[in-house]
Amino acid sequence: MNNLLVAQSGGPTVAINATLVGVLQGVRASSKVDKVFGAKNGIEGAINDNLLDLNELIKDSEALDTLTYTPSSALGSCRYKMKDWKVDEEPYKKIIETFKKHDIKYFIYIGGNDSMDTVDKLSEYCRVNNHDIHVMGGPKTVDNDLNLTDHCPGFGSAAKYIATTISELERDINVYDVPAVTIVEIMGRNAGWLTAASALARVNGGSGPDLIYLCEKVFDYDKFIEDVKDKLKTKPGLIVAISEGIKDSTGAYVSDTMSSGAVDNFGHKYIAGSARALEQLVREKIGCKVRAVELNLMQRSAAHIASETDIIESLMLGQKAFDCVVNGVTGKMAAIKRISNNPYLVEFTAVPVSEVANHEKVVPLEWITAEGNDVTEEMMTYLRPLIMGETNIKYENGIPKQYRLY
Repeated sequence: MNNLLVAQSGGPTVAINATLVGVLQGVRASSKVDKVFGAKNGIEGAINDNLLDLNELIKDSEALDTLTYTPSSALGSCRYKMKDWKVDEEPYKKIIETFKKHDIKYFIYIGGNDSMDTVDKLSEYCRVNNHDIHVMGGPKTVDNDLNLTDHCPGFGSAAKYIATTISELERDINVYDVPAVTIVEIMGRNAGWLTAASALARVNGGSGPDLIYLCEKVFDYDKFIEDVKDKLKTKPGLIVAISEGIKDSTGAYVSDTMSSGAVDNFGHKYIAGSARALEQLVREKIGCKVRAVELNLMQRSAAHIASETDIIESLMLGQKAFDCVVNGVTGKMAAIKRISNNPYLVEFTAVPVSEVANHEKVVPLEWITAEGNDVTEEMMTYLRPLIMGETNIKYENGIPKQYRLY
């Protein structure tokens, strides 16, 4: 058993395929793996024996290069919640059957918090039941909320897209000399990292967002209206950046009045609609021109403006996960440790996945201003290096070239 399986899970990002390529580069440079498979649609592919032969599908360096800069999950994704194996062992048995059928000894799962929970459970199952299979996690999430890693692959590129979009919106809304408020809703259920990144629109001298509200702080409707009124006294066109997951003092999402109440496979409530709710509030309380903008899926799929730093680090994390798993490491996640900011230096390490799964890294409250409507210089220092560098995307017929596995 010397074959390797890799899979991707959770919400796609611009950089998740770069991590996959990092794994494939590790395979090609090593003599420890005979064949590499990809599971279609995450762990469900392993359960259902739905695998792709990546040796056949990706044969040359040009394919690897194109895949590196292709957004979304090339292997497909899933949001499958693995129960504890002591409660429901059947999926685990099916996974082991798939592994044995294809002589798979190594498994790398690229994903976010719920994916790391799967890595934790599956590695424990293999260890307790004496299966000689090594399981390793590769981090991924635009939300930047994984524990024990300085930042997550995909976040830097999403942050760059947000900062660029806000700076462009700023130019657009300031052409008129009439009071107007543009409320931009940015991804983040419980962690406001992406919304904080909107402040990067200021790095070239622009004003960026006039107000920033993260989900880590209780959202006060009355204070929000006062903040907007105060800003309108000094300039006509305002940009307000908000996390989609902002909550009031009762713990209710601001978006609750706009949402259906439906939940996903993990019991998470669908929460889009905060900007539209506040749009109605501003129209009612202030009466000026107001519009809501929801950046939505563009935040995680805008490969045309990805951060080269993000892509390179994602590649390195894939290589780190590979090096670990083929050298006997199991039950861990590849991670980034920041050494310094000036110059920006990091190292790649491995951390216990049990301390990542079911933990959530949120924005430190001291990185939010005392007024609760902006971020501090400490946050800016943390963010700035992550958006650096422009990618070398190849274009075909006027649009970026992308690689499809199936």
